Amino acid sequence: MQLRPLGRCGLQVSPLCFGGNVFGWTVDEATSFRLLDAWLDAGFNFIDTADVYSAWVPGHVGGESETIIGKWLRASGKRSRVVLATKLGKPMGEGKQGLAPAYIRQALEDSLRRLQTDHIDLYQSHDDDADTPLEDTLGAFSDLIAAGKVRAIGASNYSAPRLAQALAVAERLNLPRYESLQPLYNLYDRKVYEEALEPLCVKQGLGVINFYALAAGFLTGKYRSAADAGKSARGAATTAKYLNPRGLRILAALDEAAARYNATPGQIALAWQMARPGITAPIASATSLQQLGELAAAVQLKLDPATIAALDAISAQ
Repeated sequence: MQLRPLGRCGLQVSPLCFGGNVFGWTVDEATSFRLLDAWLDAGFNFIDTADVYSAWVPGHVGGESETIIGKWLRASGKRSRVVLATKLGKPMGEGKQGLAPAYIRQALEDSLRRLQTDHIDLYQSHDDDADTPLEDTLGAFSDLIAAGKVRAIGASNYSAPRLAQALAVAERLNLPRYESLQPLYNLYDRKVYEEALEPLCVKQGLGVINFYALAAGFLTGKYRSAADAGKSARGAATTAKYLNPRGLRILAALDEAAARYNATPGQIALAWQMARPGITAPIASATSLQQLGELAAAVQLKLDPATIAALDAISAQ
């Protein structure tokens, strides 16, 4: 499989990233192990999670996904084959949130313990923290990189002005810069990323690993009516946001392209993203080996310019 550079940090990643939000939530430990093994067996190496996954589930406190990945890494002995990304900054209870240096150090040690590893390949700020000076945050990350506990850093959910400011601070003070951005981006959710974040990332050579690549399942064609909301734990929220005339037009265009390519709508949606300049690796999740196989097959799809132009037009905001 052709790997892609993630920013300028030297990491080489597969063109799709497995989203670990499902581990310990909609996928149990045994199935998670099978999915992770199959992901690597298919030639992929990139896995993304976060400390807060899956604190939103009743009875969970966060760390469930990292814990399962850590157990798998220990049992499988495959740590050297994985580019492992995780995130910090969202609320973890008892005032544990943000990007203050002391908390960054604490959160990292907690993640390393759960993941049963001695380093994180890509450590990401899950949210901006306007209350902590950027130089303090980046300085703390610099110490972790110097200690060999982190290889590179990235940002998630940053606005273009704040990301640009962070990059400028890093350059001015000779601190490590954010090498990647994790934004919301897919065929439906285009406007915010494309207007300001995409030009900045391309100009600065940042890797982009967008989340909700399949719009929480909507772009697979799984949700086509309000009655489909009960098909998964995310169904109600998904149908409420995406099930509208524009969303249905996008699904129809995906259906048409899928028929021509002998593919699925979800595969077409991912192939469109992987073909976009600036996108390094869309993040998508699977809860079964069948779904994982469909994700893997999307990498082989090369859409022709006419198909890309049609999808661009039908999904324009």
